[in-house]
Amino acid sequence: MPLIKLILTLLFATVALNAHAEDKLTLSKSLDAAPLTFTNAHNVQLTLLPEDPLSQGDIWQRLREGFAMPAMDSSLIAKHEQWYASKPEYFARMMDRASRYLYYITNEVEKRGMPSEIALLPMIESGFNPSAHSVSNASGIWQFIPATGRNFGLRQNWWYDGRRNIISATQSALDYLEKLHDMFGDWRLALAAYNWGEGAVQRAQEKNRRKGLPVDYESLKLPDETRNYLPKLLAIKNIVSNPSSYGLTLSDIPNKPYFAVVPTSKPIDVKLVAQLADIPKDEFVALNPENNRPVILHDNTDYILLPVDKVDTFQSNLQKYDKPLVSWQAYHAKMGERLDHLAPRFGLTLEKLKAVNGLSARARISTNETLLVPVSAESDENGFQPFNMNLQADSLNTPESEGYIVRKGDSLNKLARRYHVSISTLRNWNAEWEHVKPEQRLQAARPISHYRRLAGRHSTRVVHRKLAYYHSKSALKHTHLAREDR
Repeated sequence: MPLIKLILTLLFATVALNAHAEDKLTLSKSLDAAPLTFTNAHNVQLTLLPEDPLSQGDIWQRLREGFAMPAMDSSLIAKHEQWYASKPEYFARMMDRASRYLYYITNEVEKRGMPSEIALLPMIESGFNPSAHSVSNASGIWQFIPATGRNFGLRQNWWYDGRRNIISATQSALDYLEKLHDMFGDWRLALAAYNWGEGAVQRAQEKNRRKGLPVDYESLKLPDETRNYLPKLLAIKNIVSNPSSYGLTLSDIPNKPYFAVVPTSKPIDVKLVAQLADIPKDEFVALNPENNRPVILHDNTDYILLPVDKVDTFQSNLQKYDKPLVSWQAYHAKMGERLDHLAPRFGLTLEKLKAVNGLSARARISTNETLLVPVSAESDENGFQPFNMNLQADSLNTPESEGYIVRKGDSLNKLARRYHVSISTLRNWNAEWEHVKPEQRLQAARPISHYRRLAGRHSTRVVHRKLAYYHSKSALKHTHLAREDR
C-alpha cells in the first residue's frame, strides 16, 4: 500500500508540472482514484478527496456520540434554548449553511480528540455564515479578528482573507482552541478565552487569586458576552441531542464529504470556475469565501473547494475550455482621473468599479492607484498591462495594515493621537489591548505615511472628519451577517 501511494504521489506531481506548462489548472486525475494528499503553499495538509470510513447514517448521530463536555447548571442555557426554539426559520437557515462544512469540521475535531461540541462552535460565532463580518472586524465562520488571524498564519490582503478560508480558518481555530485548553486545562475556560481573550481570562484568574477565591470557570467574573458564550453552545448541544423536544427539526446532513479539494496552478476568474463546475456562483463563493476580488490568485491560494459531485464536471469542462482563464487586468490610473469617466470604458457602472476595487462610496477621482478592470480591446494602450499574478496589495493604494513597533514611552493615548483615531478604535485593531508594552507590534488601518500626507494637506478638523468617515465605513464594509444572525 505505501508503494501504491508513492506511485500515485509521483503521478500527481508529474500531472501538476505538465498542467503548469500548459497554462491550465492542476487537477486530480479521477475521483475514482485513491485519495491523494498534498501540502499547499501555506503548509496545510490537504486531501483531494477525503477518506470516508464512516459514511453511514447522518452527521448528527456522529456528533451526539462524541459529546463530552459536562452539563452545566445555568439558567442561561434554558434562555438560549428558548431563543432558538422561538426562531425555527433562522435555525433552519443556519442548519442549511452548516450542511456544507459540518462533515469536514467534525472530522478535524475527532482527529484531535476534542469533544464534538467544538464542531458546533461556528453556530454561535457566525451562524455558519462564511461571509459574516462583525463590527469589531472579526470575519469568517470562526470569527477571527485580524491580529489573531495573522498570529495563526491567516493571510489578509487586498485579494484574499484567510480568515474566511474554510480549511485554513478551521485548522487555525482548532490550533488556537488546543493551545487554550493546554493553557487552562479546562474546555470551559478555553472557550471563555476564545471569546474574551486569553489575557483577559488570565487577569480575571489573577484577580481572584489575590482575593483568595477559586479560579475555575464558575468563579470568574465574566463580561456579559462571554458569560453567555458557553451557555449558547450548550443550548445548541441540547437541541442537537433532542431536537423534537424543542419543536425543531434538524436538516438531513449525510455523514460523508460535501466538498473536495482541487489544487490550482494559475489565476482564474471566480465566475468561470462556477461556470465550468456547473454550480451557481453563490455556491462557489460559499465554499471559497476568502476571495475578495473576482480573480483567484495562485499567489494567495493554490487550491479551491468544489462539491464532490462536481469535480469531474469541472475537470472535463476545463480540458475543453480554450479561452483565457482570467477576464480582468491591471490598469494604472492617472492622478486625478475621474472614476465616472473611467468606468464606462470597461462596460462597468461606477458602483461596480468601486466595489471590485474596494474603493469608498465617496471616491470620485483616482489617486494614482492600480485598478482591477475587465480585459478589453483597449488593452494595448492607455496604461494597461497583462494580468499580473504577482500583483500584491503592497503595490496598491488600499487600506492595508502597517505594523508599528511600540517604543518605550508610548501609550494608547499617544498612539491614538498619532493615528488620529479614538483609543477604542485602536484597541479594536489590536485584539482589545488594555495597555501597550515596548516591542509589541501595533496594527494600524492605514500606513502612517497616509496620515502624514493627509495631515499635510488639511487642517486638523478636516483630518479628523475624513478619518471618522473612513473608519465608520471600514467597520461596516462587507457586513453580510443579518441582524437576526447576530
